[in-house]
Amino acid sequence: MIPVALKGTGVHLPERIVTNDDLARMVDTSDEWITSRTGIRERRWLAPDRAVSDMCVAAARDALASSETTVHDVDVIIVATYTWDQPLPSTALIVKEALGAHRALTLDVTQAACANGVQALLLAAHLLQSSAARTVLVIAADCASRVTDPQERTSRIFFGDAAAAAVLHRGDGDSGLLAWDFGSELSYDVQIKAGGSRLPASESTVERREHFVTMNGRAVWDTATRWLPDSILTAAAKAEVPIERIDHFFLHQANLNIINAALDKLGVPATKAPVTLDRLGNTGSAGVFTALHSRFGELRKGDVFVMSAIGAGFQWGTLCFRH
Repeated sequence: MIPVALKGTGVHLPERIVTNDDLARMVDTSDEWITSRTGIRERRWLAPDRAVSDMCVAAARDALASSETTVHDVDVIIVATYTWDQPLPSTALIVKEALGAHRALTLDVTQAACANGVQALLLAAHLLQSSAARTVLVIAADCASRVTDPQERTSRIFFGDAAAAAVLHRGDGDSGLLAWDFGSELSYDVQIKAGGSRLPASESTVERREHFVTMNGRAVWDTATRWLPDSILTAAAKAEVPIERIDHFFLHQANLNIINAALDKLGVPATKAPVTLDRLGNTGSAGVFTALHSRFGELRKGDVFVMSAIGAGFQWGTLCFRH
C-alpha cells in the first residue's frame, strides 16, 4: 500500500448548457437517438474567450478550499488534459502562475485522453513518497468542444467541457492506494490525426478536417467493455479486496451503456457507481474526477473505492484506494 490521503475535490463547469435538442439543430441527430445510445442529455461548452487553464484554475481553487489547503502548501501540480491551451508552454505552468503556487513542480499528462486523470493520480501517489513532497494538486480538464468536428455527428454528441481537481497529501496509517492496474494496446480508432511531427498543421490538413477527433464507436465499445471490468478485477485482486467489499466505483464517464455493461460483468449494483455523464457528457480526463467529486462528501473512513478509465491509444487503468 502507498500511504496517501485524498483531502478534497473541486469541479468547474462552463456556464453554457447544450442540450440534445440544441445539437439536433446542428447535426443530423435527435434527443432520442443520443439518449438511447449514450445516456447523455446535455453537456457544457466553454465560452470562446476561455481556455482549459481557466477551468483548471477554478477547479483547483475549489479543491484547495474544500481540503483547507493553501496554494503555498502545494509541492506539485499535475494537469491531465489532451486539450492543452497550446503546444508550448506547459498548461500546468500556466495554472501554477495563475494560482500563485510559486514553489510547485509542474507536470503535464496529456496523451491518454480519458485515462489521463488516473495516470496523473498514480504519478501523484508515487511522488508523495518522496520526502520533498507532502501535497500534490491533480487537475483533470478537457475542452472537447474545440476538437470535435461541428459537422460530424459521432464525436460531436458525446463530449462536453469540464475541469475537476483533487488534493492529495502524504498519508499514514492504513489508508491509501492499495493497488493499481494499467494496460495499453496501440490503436488509431480514436485519434487526432494532424498537428504533430508526423503530419504538421498545414492548409491541406485543415481543409481535410484532420485536427478534429475521429472515433470508431464499435472499437471503443468492444475495448471499453472488455478492459474496464477486467482492469477493476485485477486491481481488486492485487488489493486482496473482494469486489462486493468495494463501496464506490468511480468509472469512465463516456457512455451509460458502457458503465452498465461493466457493472453487469462485475455483478455490482448501479447504486455504487455515480453517473455524471447524463448532464455533462464525456468530459475526457475530468470524467472520473467528476464522479468522485459527486460523492466525495459521502466517503467514510475505511471506505474502499476504485477509479477506472480508458482512453485513446488505447490506454486504461484502475486505482484502488482505502479512504
